[in-house]
Amino acid sequence: MVLQFIKETIFLFMTMVGILGNMSVSVNYMFSWWGSPEKKPIYLILTHLSFTNIVLLLAKGLQKTITVFGLRNFLDDIGCKIIVYLDRVARGLSICTSSLLTVVQAIIISPRASGWSRLRPKSAWHILPFFSFFWILNGLISMNLIHSITSTGLNMSQLSNSNNYCYFMPESREIKWIVLPLMVLRDAVFQGAMGGASGHMIFLLHKHHQHVLYLQNSKLLYRTPPELKAAQSVLLLMLCFLFFYWTDCALSLFLSLSLGDSSLMINIQKFLTLGYAIFSPFVLIHRDGLMPVCWHPH
Repeated sequence: MVLQFIKETIFLFMTMVGILGNMSVSVNYMFSWWGSPEKKPIYLILTHLSFTNIVLLLAKGLQKTITVFGLRNFLDDIGCKIIVYLDRVARGLSICTSSLLTVVQAIIISPRASGWSRLRPKSAWHILPFFSFFWILNGLISMNLIHSITSTGLNMSQLSNSNNYCYFMPESREIKWIVLPLMVLRDAVFQGAMGGASGHMIFLLHKHHQHVLYLQNSKLLYRTPPELKAAQSVLLLMLCFLFFYWTDCALSLFLSLSLGDSSLMINIQKFLTLGYAIFSPFVLIHRDGLMPVCWHPH
């Protein structure tokens, strides 16, 4: 019980650190967006991504708070439905928003003479419909949870041996074959767009690197444009996302096929689930020092 308490306390602490990091990034870019006369779209996307991470961390953090402080019967059926539903929706929003961030940044750094320049959002208001679409899409995909989640209503002795406050009722095969393909299709489409945009940015950054080498050999001074520095930050952020996403998928598959019950693997999998939401704001803070001026060309 002591080890369990320490483990949950550490997990709760990391969750709180992630929430504070995302709040810092969100508030910073929100004020930057309001203070910018151009209402740059990239500020709004980063704010939405941070807000999505906060929702995800709060949904998980509330459950860990129940464990650490031993709150009895804290979540009823409605509470369980809300928490698990928000958790699932926030996961989907994280994928969609990260993909949108990569695509928009790839369009921004594309040469103005290319066809991509026509897709460049003129203002932040052109981004808002995408957010509405993401919320509706993920809300509908996760709708089955409203009917399949119920509170366990465990007493204190049962709570010490279980982390499951919300019980998943068995679903019909028809529901599973509707929801699962939709989730796979969503992840495939948005990660495909993310991969294509990332590849395009890598190609442009490689051309830029070759140009810098030429100028250095010519003894000419050259300063890297801020939008290219921003592209490097986005690529680092997407690398972070892909690492946590696919490691989580691989470990989840391993646990589902494993005959044994490895508590270590389960704890690692829980950490990987929230890894991107916890570390992504600090990637931005470390890379850019919360200086959003570099996220868009002047």
